[in-house]
Amino acid sequence: MKKLFLALGLAASLAASAQAQAPASVPAPAVTAIRAGRLVDVVGGRVLTNQVILISGDKIMAVGPNLAIPVGAEVVDLSGSTVLPGLLDCHTHLSSEPGDNYYDDLFRKSPIDRAVVAHVYAERTLMAGFTMVRDVGGTSLIDVSLRNAINAGTIAGPRMLVSTFALSPTGGHGDETTGYAPGLTFGENPDFTGIADGPEEIRKRVRTNVKFGADWIKVLATAGVLSEEGSAGAALYSLEELKAAVDEARRWGKQVAAHAHGAEGIKLAVRAGVASIEHGSLLDDEGIALMKKNGTWLVADIYDDDYILSEYAKKGFPAKMIEKERSLGQLQRENFRKAVRAGVKIAYGTDAAVYPHGDNARQFYYMVKFGLTPMQAIQSATIRAAELLQWQDRTGSLTAGKLADIVAVPDDPIADVKALEKVQFVMKEGRIYRNER
Repeated sequence: MKKLFLALGLAASLAASAQAQAPASVPAPAVTAIRAGRLVDVVGGRVLTNQVILISGDKIMAVGPNLAIPVGAEVVDLSGSTVLPGLLDCHTHLSSEPGDNYYDDLFRKSPIDRAVVAHVYAERTLMAGFTMVRDVGGTSLIDVSLRNAINAGTIAGPRMLVSTFALSPTGGHGDETTGYAPGLTFGENPDFTGIADGPEEIRKRVRTNVKFGADWIKVLATAGVLSEEGSAGAALYSLEELKAAVDEARRWGKQVAAHAHGAEGIKLAVRAGVASIEHGSLLDDEGIALMKKNGTWLVADIYDDDYILSEYAKKGFPAKMIEKERSLGQLQRENFRKAVRAGVKIAYGTDAAVYPHGDNARQFYYMVKFGLTPMQAIQSATIRAAELLQWQDRTGSLTAGKLADIVAVPDDPIADVKALEKVQFVMKEGRIYRNER
């Protein structure tokens, strides 16, 4: 344990050193005024023109046309751009990213290797316009340390809500030793796991995650794609076990996000009371009706299929994983379309780490292709995502009193949602991190 903490301390020191060489944010002046040529009003579902945003400290003071700009205010001229609220990604994994070789990543990288580069992924995500993320599963509590360093201003990155270790049964999607020789371990601290079988073990793991600093609880309700178990969608936990996770999380004021591909596992998780279904690949009509009835959110990563099928064989991923993705990808997209038509609540989430961090905005195009309007897609990553995360009173729209999380793109994302892939300006909590106007 002592060696582990010393090693993690070294990792944090290296990350801080790397950040010291990176571009620093610009300290916020007393008042900043942004001239917005086009402003996306996600509350009203409309685009306004020739607006002024007044910012004091980390908050928005006022938004409107022809606002008087105080003497001495810093003026940011975005009159030729489209200005939006900072974007939110409800499904990331900032402590990892696929390298060039699957087995090198699995067997030759320690938690320290992951820790010393996590700040790079965080900064990329912020520079892509994502000012807040929900990180749903990390390694060795790197997510907790990364969140804390960002909050302290030590490194640049999005505001993070973290879930530490995803709960998984023995042999399930989160059991990294599945498929390998018995007795093989990956060098983790025995407490640094989410493996839990039965309601009582699940309750203890929830409590342990909260003790370690979890903001959310992540439960793996079904099998998955990028793991060694045979199925991609088999239900892993019983209704009783899932209810134990939700009930214990609520005792601590937390909500549960459920990784769920298979139809049965989705329905069990919804009946147990989870806040969101992640992936939802084989969501059926009964599951859609249950989600609507319970107000359960769908967070579907519908860009990933293209990247996995294009790149993962080159990276040496086992063929069985790629075939599992091939069996699910298009079904996930069609079921996403059905959920949209039925009125299921949709929040933006990408599973960034499956593909490179910083490419989070690529999913907007697919959300529009499979049923959302461009405005609805933007709302899913702003006001709707903030609602899922229970931060709607603090972020998600350009509204007086909310945090000054603001991004801008040169073109009109309502005309072409791919414009969101070309962010030129990023402000988080009143501080400018990117400005290429």
